This record gives sequence, C-alpha cells and structure tokens, in this order.
Amino acid sequence: MKYEAVIGLEVHAQLLTSSKLFCGCSTKFGSEPNSQVDPVCLGLPGVLPVLNRKAVEYAVKMALATSCKVNGKSVFARKNYFYPDLPKGYQISQYTEPLAEHGWLDIDLESGRKRIGITRIHMEEDAGKLLHGEGPEDDAYSFVDLNRAGVPLIEIVSEPDMRTSEEAQAYLRALRDILVYLGICSGNMEEGSFRCDANVSVRLAGAEKLGTKAEIKNMNSFKFVKEAIDYEIQRQIDVVDSGGKVVQETRLFDSSKGITASMRSKEEAHDYRYFPDPDLLPLVVEESLVEGLRATLPELPQAKRERFISLYGIPAYDAGVLTSSRDLADYYEEAVKETGEPKVSSNWVMGEVLRLLKEDNRDIKDCPVTPRGVAEIIKLVKSGQISGKTAKEVFEEMYRTGKSAADIVQAKGLTQISGEDELASIVDGIIKANPDNVERYRSGKTTLFGFFVGEAMKATRGKANPQVINRLLKEKLGG
Repeated sequence: MKYEAVIGLEVHAQLLTSSKLFCGCSTKFGSEPNSQVDPVCLGLPGVLPVLNRKAVEYAVKMALATSCKVNGKSVFARKNYFYPDLPKGYQISQYTEPLAEHGWLDIDLESGRKRIGITRIHMEEDAGKLLHGEGPEDDAYSFVDLNRAGVPLIEIVSEPDMRTSEEAQAYLRALRDILVYLGICSGNMEEGSFRCDANVSVRLAGAEKLGTKAEIKNMNSFKFVKEAIDYEIQRQIDVVDSGGKVVQETRLFDSSKGITASMRSKEEAHDYRYFPDPDLLPLVVEESLVEGLRATLPELPQAKRERFISLYGIPAYDAGVLTSSRDLADYYEEAVKETGEPKVSSNWVMGEVLRLLKEDNRDIKDCPVTPRGVAEIIKLVKSGQISGKTAKEVFEEMYRTGKSAADIVQAKGLTQISGEDELASIVDGIIKANPDNVERYRSGKTTLFGFFVGEAMKATRGKANPQVINRLLKEKLGG
C-alpha cells in the first residue's frame, strides 16, 4: 500500500444521571421540547452552577475501566463559541487539566489484539438541539430544544493509533460495551447518547510525520462510521495523488449519499478562548473515592469473554455474542447452571431466544422465558421426550404464552416415541407395504432412504425419535 491512514476518535457519552451536570433538571429522553430547563441551563444572568457528584463518580469509573490515571485535581473551563443551541454562549468543559489521562483499550481483530491509547477523558455539559423544518414551507425556520443543554457528558479522546475503519469500528464497539456494562451510559447512538467524531489523515506508508487531518461529524451508527472513514481516506488519497493539499476542516457525513462534505474550517483551541470557569472551584478527587469506586467495577466485557471461552469451552464467536450485554451474559450463565451444557445452552440462547427477542424488538431483561425454561427444553430434547424440531415449536409457544414446556408437550400430545419395540413394529410395516422400493433400495438406489424415513414420520405423526428410526431402517433395509 502506498498510503496509510491515521485515525483518532473523539467519543461523547451521555452519562445516565437523573439530573443535569450543573442543575437539578431531569435528563429524561423524549420529553416535550424545552420542558426540562431552569435558569441555570438556560444561562440566565446571576445563576451559579453546582456540580453533580454522581456524574463525577461515573466519569471516574470509566477512567478506571480504561486504565486511565485519575487526576487528583481537574479544572472546569469555559469553551467560548456562539451557536443557537448554546444559551450561555460558552460550554463548561475541561481543557488543560482534565479528569483523567493516559489510558488504553485493547481491541480484538482478525489479525489479533491491538492496544489503542486513550489521551484523556474529560467532563463537560452537552449543548441543546436544533430542529429544522422538514418541508419547503418550513425551510426558513429552525427551532431550539434546550432539554439536552447541560446533560452530563464525558469526552473520550483516543490516540491516533487506528489505521483502518475496521479498527475504528472495533474500538467504538469495545468502548460502548464498557460504558453499558458500567451502567453509566445507554450507548444508544440513535438517541445521541453515544456520539463519535473521527479525525482522519493519510500519509505515505512508513512515514512518521502526520498528514493534515479532517474531522468528520454526524455519524450515528457503527455502519456509518465505517463508511465515512473509508470514503474520507479515499478522498484524501485522491487529493494528494492529484497534486493537491488536504485542508484541515470539519466535514459532515451524508449517509444517504455515502460521502463527506465540507462544513467549516477546523477551529484551533485558541479559537475557543478557553479560561477557567470563575464560578466553579477546581475538582478535587480524593484517592479514597477512586479506590472505593474501583471496588465496585463489574467484570468487564473482555475479561468476561475470556472467562467464557476458558470456563465453558465455547467458541470465541459465541462468547462475543453472549457477552454483548451484562444481562445477556447473566441469562446465559443461569441457563448453563441449570443444564450443565455450555454449548447447547449457547446455541439456544443465540438462536431461538435472540431470534424471538429481535422479532419483537425486546431486550433480554424482558424475555418471557426464563433461563430455567430454556434448560427445561434442553432436558426434554436430551432425554428423547421431544425432537429438536418439536422443541423449537414448543419454545416459541412458551415465549408467546408463558406456559411451561411440560404443559405444552402434554396438552398437545407431542411426546416423542422412542420405544424400540413400537418403532420396530412400525418400520416392519412400512417395509412390508413397500416391497418394490425395498428392492430398489437394496439394488443401490440409496436415495430412497428418505422416502422410508418420511413414511415412518407420517405413520407416527412426526413423533418418532429420528435417531432410533434411522438406525432401525438401516438395519432392516440392509438385511
């Protein structure tokens, strides 16, 4: 490859506090516009911000989970810029002295594991939201909803350690998984609670000097992040190859066209005129608080995946799916406790459980079938009482009605016939009734075996144990 890309990501994560960063207004998503505001987040004269302790604790947890150094002292600054959804004319953020620095996050790729450095994690308040007209008659108007203004954020800034869109995507997913595991962010990109800006540049492969970067905004899905980065890499390569120079700027991603477009020239730090906020004292985080929060950290996604692989002997793919959320991982482990069958339990949870939940757009927390119910189905199949095909039908009825597997099987007479004497008698009858096909089969037309299996299933209304039927047919047809 002639060129290589250099990618760094800036991720904004909304913290799941019940109130805003510097006032007591609710942070609930989806409320009536401008219904969750007060004089503080409206930026009215004479008001004073008061820091939300819970937001600080959540930010420290994320810092610890990504191996960052939590600074004993950090400073809130005013980041000055004018925008209609920023009522004060500045954003309270952190700049020269952030909450945490010098961390890292490991990501798993097909080529192996790679470590991505984290430059800093700092706290800041969110801006409001502009609502633009959707029809020609509305083009002259935009409306401002300030419900989001003041919602607590952490910004997680990576080192420029990524080289492909796949690495960026893997880093984002790993970051989101940790935030959700910690219970400090919903990770919902569509609602804007997990947002990403990408800094992308290209340089000759092997060069040390960084190229001129462009920042890409407006990406609200993992798919769009990949598409935007891929497009921007190729755009910059085309510019350089044609003898041009890449301009430092902010670009927006148009997902409908799959392209990035120039939005504005890139601001530098001095453009924001940062200075310490005179209304807020420096934030002092004592070591006792940090260690107390460290003790509350859950088992994180990567550690859980590795434990599932080593303890349960399941494939890495299964472990990745099953640990995508804490609730799903807990559900799986409960099923394994009931069955003692890690792989079979994995197949059922990843298959029927997730399929039905996806159809209904439900979360695993709302699954009407408990892990014990999954275990009940598995035990019925293992004991030969029902077939695998019947088990899926029974499970779906359990999911839809809340009834137990045993009740459904009994009420519908679905118990599998496994008795050898009974099935042998049925097989004998089928062979006797089809002498021509028996002769053709014994003459080498072995594809007729499926015909005999079908006849046996028809005779038992699908209740025959397939393994026993197959064995008996092979024995008797072979004779």
